[in-house]
Amino acid sequence: MTTTPVRVPAGSTAQAKVRRLVVYVLLAALVVIAANGAGGLLERALTAGQVLAGEGVAGLALSLAFALVGGPLAALLWWLVWRRLGAEAERAAPSWGLYVSALYTLSLLISTTSLLAAASSLVTEPQPQWRPPLAVGVTWFLVWVWHRWMWRHPAKGPLALAQVPGVIGTTAGLAIGAGAAVAALSGLFDVALRGSMELTGAADPWWRAVLGNTVWAAGGALVWWWHWFRGGAHRLRGGFADVALLLAGVLAAGLLALGGAGTVLFVLLRLAFDRTETLTGLLSPLGAALAAAAVGALVWRYHRAAARGRSLRVRQAGTLITSGVALAAAASGIGVVLNAALSLAVSPLAETPPGEGPGGGSALTLLLGGISSLAVGGLVWWRTWRPREQHGTQGVTPGRRVYLVTVFGLSAAVALVALLVIGYRLFELALADITGGSVVDRIRAPLGWLVAAGLASGYHFSVWRQARTLKDSEAPAARPRIGRIILVTAADPEPLRRILEEQTGAPVTVWRRAGVIPSGVAPDAAPTGAVLPAVADVAAPPTLAGALAGISAPRVLVIADTPDSAQVIALRD
Repeated sequence: MTTTPVRVPAGSTAQAKVRRLVVYVLLAALVVIAANGAGGLLERALTAGQVLAGEGVAGLALSLAFALVGGPLAALLWWLVWRRLGAEAERAAPSWGLYVSALYTLSLLISTTSLLAAASSLVTEPQPQWRPPLAVGVTWFLVWVWHRWMWRHPAKGPLALAQVPGVIGTTAGLAIGAGAAVAALSGLFDVALRGSMELTGAADPWWRAVLGNTVWAAGGALVWWWHWFRGGAHRLRGGFADVALLLAGVLAAGLLALGGAGTVLFVLLRLAFDRTETLTGLLSPLGAALAAAAVGALVWRYHRAAARGRSLRVRQAGTLITSGVALAAAASGIGVVLNAALSLAVSPLAETPPGEGPGGGSALTLLLGGISSLAVGGLVWWRTWRPREQHGTQGVTPGRRVYLVTVFGLSAAVALVALLVIGYRLFELALADITGGSVVDRIRAPLGWLVAAGLASGYHFSVWRQARTLKDSEAPAARPRIGRIILVTAADPEPLRRILEEQTGAPVTVWRRAGVIPSGVAPDAAPTGAVLPAVADVAAPPTLAGALAGISAPRVLVIADTPDSAQVIALRD
């Protein structure tokens, strides 16, 4: 009896995976070495008339070795790798996508920061040292151009992790531009509020720092625009693109905006009720707070609008992240307000320990800080979460249930820590011979956190429990379960995606096809090299809205160009 050996496809063996990993790690190391050597030689060429022996013979020898030894080896290894990328298995390997993404990101960050440092030094330094960063920036800019060409190559560009370079480029540009914009506006606001003579001396005019930060802001905005619009990152959907948009554009920008707005309100409240410092001291955080609130709100607003054009889950996640950020600010405000109220109740003239209040000052300052955080966070939370609507069907969605459980769990953890601190303070007071300070004064800070966490966890637990009850009551009429939908279309996928997500709640992956399948012809939606699972059921309802009625499968293939007609294929694992 003979058996036919099972043939493993080329490129999918463990040996091939290890070989790729070793080759791409070695290639990345050689590229970095060669770039550092070339950058060092270019720096010496630019500074030849100024620093003839900047690092001595050792530095020159090291740059020559890196460039003249590492460079040819990197070129040779890259040529061997590039020849293999004509095979589909090599191009689709995750290690190839990881290499391109890593070197693209590294070269982008180094070239951007170096070129911007060279440009800003021309306007911020009396004797600008622009040559060293320019040499590094030019060298790594060429590396970035090279890897961008490989990333966008139509025949050999990576298939795995293809979204990563564009998304990281967008996020990096946004972070650099927004941070520099906050610094530039902060300098302008400080000058407007407190005057230039109190900020800088005559030897260092205030406008130099503002102009330097403006250069960085313009450079970051250019990087963001290039990747977001020119590179098409705004059209990317699903996976890493959605996560980056939510984390950078909604979460980080929301924290920046709420922190700035809360600080602005805190300064205004201190100006009205707590004039224990000089006017200059009271206004010192106002410029940075106004800048953070303005830039954060702008970025936050734009990305929340961008999230509305994406899938239902992304829109819900954006709303829930905003609600969570605001809830954290409001809960912190409640804890601080209770802490300050107890301090005022024990001794109206008591001073808070250094560093415990927002300005390290009196209990009144602490109280005003808590009120500002509570007011800003509570207002945003109320407008985003909309408590009156949480007792209907919206509380049943999976995203909201996860959000409720997360908030309840984090609040319970904070409450547990606060209880442990309270117990420690009480036992310490009972066992040690400590004089001065009442029991309330020793436990008021953790007690404030305990009350805030208890209120947050209690409210969200009640909403979660009601949502669970509503879900159980609607369980018999629940729609069929679909794990994921693969939409194949030659038309604009967004209207079709929205219909499918709103009807099923399942995530949708879009495959674009080049032509239209004639009516009555069996679909062949799989791209070259892809293998579809076994077909379990085929249907062709007249409309997309009714196409998925009664279908329950881990994955469903939908072929449609308009909402009026669709072909549906339920797939087995």
